[in-house]
Formats: sequence, C-alpha cells, structure tokens
Amino acid sequence: MRRLRFHPCGNYKESYAEELTVFETDFGRFCLLAGLVLLFGVLPFISSPYFLYVCNMIGIAAIAALGLNILIGYTGLISLGHGAFFGVGAYAAAILATRLGLPFLVCVPAAGLVAAFAGMIFGIPSGRLKGLYLTIATLAGQFIIEYILIHWESLTQGTMGIVLPQAAIFGLAIEGDRPFFYVIFTCLALITWMTKNIMRTRYGRAFIAIRDNDRAAEGMGIPIFPYKLLSFGISSFYAGFAGAIWAFYMISITSEPFTLSLSVEYIAMVIIGGLGSIPGAIFGAVFITGLNEILRWFTDMFMNIGLSAGFGLNLAAFRELAFGLAIVLFILFEPKGLAEVWRIVRSNFRLWPFSY
Repeated sequence: MRRLRFHPCGNYKESYAEELTVFETDFGRFCLLAGLVLLFGVLPFISSPYFLYVCNMIGIAAIAALGLNILIGYTGLISLGHGAFFGVGAYAAAILATRLGLPFLVCVPAAGLVAAFAGMIFGIPSGRLKGLYLTIATLAGQFIIEYILIHWESLTQGTMGIVLPQAAIFGLAIEGDRPFFYVIFTCLALITWMTKNIMRTRYGRAFIAIRDNDRAAEGMGIPIFPYKLLSFGISSFYAGFAGAIWAFYMISITSEPFTLSLSVEYIAMVIIGGLGSIPGAIFGAVFITGLNEILRWFTDMFMNIGLSAGFGLNLAAFRELAFGLAIVLFILFEPKGLAEVWRIVRSNFRLWPFSY
C-alpha cells in the first residue's frame, strides 16, 4: 500500500516522470480538490451577481493571459497584438454563430483556431526579427486588425457591431452570470491543465530553450522558426478562445474594446503576475481586473458628487497611468511578480513554526 506524502523530503528524483510530475505530494492534490470544491460548489451560491460578473471577467482574462504568458514568459517573444487576437476570436464566434448558425461548443474552439491562424500570420516576422523590431511588427498587426474590424463592414458590421444568439450546450440555455461562471471556470481549468502539460513536453522545453538563448537552441538542433510560429499560434488560440466566450457572455460586440489598451492590459497581467509562471498569469488577471473595477468604482463615486465630477472624469483617464505605475513598481521591487510573492508565503507556511 502506497504511503501518503504530505511534505517533500529532499530531492531524490530518479526519472523524468518524477521530475515532471504535476504534484510532488498528496497534499497538493488535496489542496487542488478542496479549491475546486469551493470554487464550483460554494462560491457561485454565496456571491452577488456583481461579484460573479467580476469573477467571470477574471476567468476570461486569465485564459487570454495564459496564452500571452506562453509567448512572452516561456518563449521570450513580445507581442503588442494580443488584444487584437482577442477581438478576432470574438468576431469569429459572432460570425459563425449568426451567419452559419453553429452551436456554442463549435463556435468557441473554431474562433480560437481562426485567431491562431491570424496570430501565426503576424508571427512570420519572428523568423527574422526579435526584440524591439518584433514588438513594432506585432504593434502593426494590432493596428491592421483594428482597421479590418472597423472598416470591413460587410463582414463585421463596422461600428454597428453584431448581436449574438443565446449560448446553449446540448439544448440547455446558458443565461445569467452563474451558468456562465461554470462554463468560464471549467474552460479555465482545462486550459490551465493543457498549459501545464504543454510545458512538460518537448515543445515547452523548446520554448524555454529559445527564450534563454535562441542561438544555443538552434545549435542543439531545435528549429527556431517553426517553434516561434507555434508559440504565436498557441498564444493567439488562447486569446481567440477567451474572446469567443466573452462575445457570448456580452451578447453584443463592437470593435471598441479591442484596442492597444487591451493589449497593454494583458502585458501588465503577465508582468505583474510573473513571467514564465502559470499561476502568475492567473494572479495577474485577478490583480488587473480588480484594479479596473476599483478605478471604475472610484470614478462612479466621484462623478455622482457634483463638486467632484471633473475629478471623476480625470480619474477615468487615470487607468493607463495606474497600469504603467503598477508595472514599474513590480519591476523595481518584485521582478518575479505575484507568483514569487505566493511562493514566499507558501514557503513560510510550509516551514512554520520554524524560522529556517
């Protein structure tokens, strides 16, 4: 009978399977199971509709941030077009649902594939460019996609937007914050599991090798360009997948949200959460979405006060400054992000009551 392990003792791994295991101890499995029970069995029933809405936005943002973390954190490629690929997924889902009448379960992954194709097209310059030049190329992709979404009116309806049909799974309508909560966080759990397993494969190790030193990776026989394209494709698939869920959740979409500002938000999530960390992408999504809601709450509060209405309007434009300030502060004082803060807190609990 196998003995339960609740605390790792030493580092005595004898195989790659032990090295790449997801859970080192049975305590980790227990914590995950307890967290899922609380997430799906308790939280939706004790939360207000507004809090469920915020949680849903966090879940959607976390899916997209996980994709960008694969590109930036694990492969070392910077993209300023992630918000545009999010929009491609949203519009692809809307067009597939309204014009072809495809169901929700088909539209969402299909929209992710459309966004992945677009991401790989704009990732082609990564074969010859890197650093600042690649960043400028992805910025150009952001503006090109924005232009297409606004001006290709026969396909996207331009500034009028598209109204989506109600989402349904096997005939059961998904209506309201609570049903979408289950859909969004089930998708987030599956995407997180898929990301963890991707990084355990040779593809994930190739991404990390390219990030650390692309010339050395090429010298070891890793085809750099195909792996960079693959990273762009996976990252864009995540963004399009999240965008499709967001489109069904919002019911109607326009091109306004998919600007450079949205791309900057996702970059802030990855940096603040922690580059190259799967939990960090989720922490970053919680932090940035929460910061958005706090600033919106303060803006509404000051605008409802007659003497402070002007200050409330100025506070609405303060959001980008707040994101930039948060990024700078984390880079200066905690470069590894919230994931490192969580690691330190967890280590303190693991060693308690001892100080070493």
